[in-house]
This record gives sequence, C-alpha cells and structure tokens, in this order.
Amino acid sequence: MDKWIALVKANMKDRKVTQDQLAERLGMSQGGVGHWLNKRREPSISDMNRVMEALGLGYLEVTLVIRAKPTLPMGDELPPEEQYNPYFRYPVSDWKGACEVREEPAPYGAARFELTDYHARGAAFWLRVMGDAMTAPAGLSISEGMMILVDPAIEAEPGKLVVAQWAFSPQATFRKLMEESGQLYLVPLNPTYPKMLFSDECRIIGVVVQAIAKF
Repeated sequence: MDKWIALVKANMKDRKVTQDQLAERLGMSQGGVGHWLNKRREPSISDMNRVMEALGLGYLEVTLVIRAKPTLPMGDELPPEEQYNPYFRYPVSDWKGACEVREEPAPYGAARFELTDYHARGAAFWLRVMGDAMTAPAGLSISEGMMILVDPAIEAEPGKLVVAQWAFSPQATFRKLMEESGQLYLVPLNPTYPKMLFSDECRIIGVVVQAIAKF
C-alpha cells in the first residue's frame, strides 16, 4: 500500500495532476482520493489499477499476493491471510525491441510480463541476459539467462549498470557505466571482454534496477 501511494504521489507531482483533477478522471470526490492517499481508507485492487490508468500508468498493474503468516511458538499456526501487496508487472522485451523509441508506452497486452515489488519511475521493461559479458569471477555477477529490469527514467551515473545502444548497432548492450580520467566507458563485468569508450554515438536506454534468476 505504501509503495502504491508513493508511486501515485510521485507521478501526480511529475505530471502536475492535482487531487481534484485525479478525482474528476476517476468520477469520484476529491475527499475519496485523499482518504486513499493518506491511508485513511484502503482502496480495492481494482481501484488501485483505475488510479494507475488515470495517471497514464496502464502498463503497470497492482496484484494480490497471498502469503501465510509465520508459525507461532508452541507449534500453533495462524491461518493464511490475504494481503494486498503492490506488486507491479512489466513487459518482457527483447534486445532489439528495447532499442525502439516510443513517444508513448507500448500497448498493455504484451505476450509476457514479470512481477516485481519495484515501482518504476518510467516505462520499465525486462530483458533476459544473453552471453557472459556480465559474468564476473568474483563480486557482482549477472549471468546468462538472468532477467534484468530496466528503468528508462533513472539517471545514468558512473557505477550504474545500464542498457545502451550504439548508433551503428540495431541491438542493445548491457554494461557498467564507469568514469576514468574524466571519460565515460561501458565496462563488462567479465574481464575477458574489452571496455568501450562512451561517445556521442551511444545513448543510454535505461538503468538496470533489478536482476533475478529464473528457473
């Protein structure tokens, strides 16, 4: 609930949408919206998703997760309880599709989505890692087959993992953005691969904010 509220408030601020305007889009009172955003009342999942649609975030979805409560002392167990957790789903793209420049988010209804509790600032999407360029012998390592979540609205700073595209390539590249002597480089985590000089011919598509293994 807190993550959903934070996401809604952040997008209202970014899009300069007031509570009155949001309420008008939803066909309800400003007070009702205020109750939700101040946690005086809890909206249903369908209402949460209506708000997302009204803010132009229809490519995200809040879902219901059912979890069991932990076991109590003396062997007593509490029954399972439904909990409304703001999980979001983002489309799974491919490395060529990630390079497409869109003025608006892709239509909701893509063939595949993956869930996460991360609420994106932009039109985030998943990619499946290909190759071993980001597989490191020690420390941070992201191996082939893992899924990475890319958020285009996060600022790319040195030290961030990024997905980038070169002007001469129709396919995206996954690397770590590093600065050396005032110059930016795209650096693989696998030391057997060469680093590449970041230039005007390269654009950052987004910053990698999560990596998960899928079995």
